[in-house]
Amino acid sequence: MLNPQRSLSEVPKMSAANQVERAVMEEEFNWLLKEEVHSVLKQLQDILKEASRRFSAPTTGLDGQVKQESFTLGSTTLDQVKGVLTLQGEALAQADINLKVSKSSQVLHFQFRDDKQWKLQQIQDARNHVNQALQLLSSRDECYRFKTGAEVNKLMDAVMLQLARARNRLTTPASMTLPELATSGLMKMFSPPMPGDVMVNFYINLSKLCLAVYQLHVLQPNTTKNFKPAGSSVLHNPGSTFELNNHRFEVSHVHKVECVVPWLNDTLVFFTISLQLCQQLKDKISVFSSLWNYRPF
Repeated sequence: MLNPQRSLSEVPKMSAANQVERAVMEEEFNWLLKEEVHSVLKQLQDILKEASRRFSAPTTGLDGQVKQESFTLGSTTLDQVKGVLTLQGEALAQADINLKVSKSSQVLHFQFRDDKQWKLQQIQDARNHVNQALQLLSSRDECYRFKTGAEVNKLMDAVMLQLARARNRLTTPASMTLPELATSGLMKMFSPPMPGDVMVNFYINLSKLCLAVYQLHVLQPNTTKNFKPAGSSVLHNPGSTFELNNHRFEVSHVHKVECVVPWLNDTLVFFTISLQLCQQLKDKISVFSSLWNYRPF
């Protein structure tokens, strides 16, 4: 049988120990909210400012123009597509392409018109998401006092969402149908104009700028009985078919060439580091939350 006197005498001691532990936790948690959170926010801002600068690094000139960078496309196995692409921030300023036609071995040469640039929507969108993340971080300056862990988590979740979207834009090119490619404004960028049996597409995949070249042939009416147009895809395979302006086409050859853009790789690394910092801060907050939710009595 329990001794009531002993039981009662132990309660105040346990309660006092619990109060001390809680006081220590409160002190540590307040320090986290006041000091460490702002330290992490500062680190995030510094990293994302570097990422933002990578998207539009200016020249040293007084005009502040974004510098141009030229990249040689990696050749295909049969050297059927060669070229040089010139990037200027988020825009493809020039594309100089040689295509060796499969049937005749004739070499076709195309380049952008001097008055045209092609905006790479993936880079533009990624930059916008980085800038939105920076705006979220700057809305809580050093003088701001966070009151709860939930408030910090809410900010981290919002920042992580923008960073995930920025990364996804660079890692996940948009799918397009073949008619969308055929009628794209990109087809009007070249001089001389692209012939009707050639289509091209540019897109970003991770740290690479990719060029896909499609050679087509017209399907005769008597061969289109079981005609099934291809759906939407990043890269269409030979044999894919589509219909445009009452004509039916089949993709006879596909050539994909690419070049590595080092600063795109930098930005992906910055995104990874930033997402890790956000998650680490959330993990620290959750440790305190789990302790605070525990009640021994």
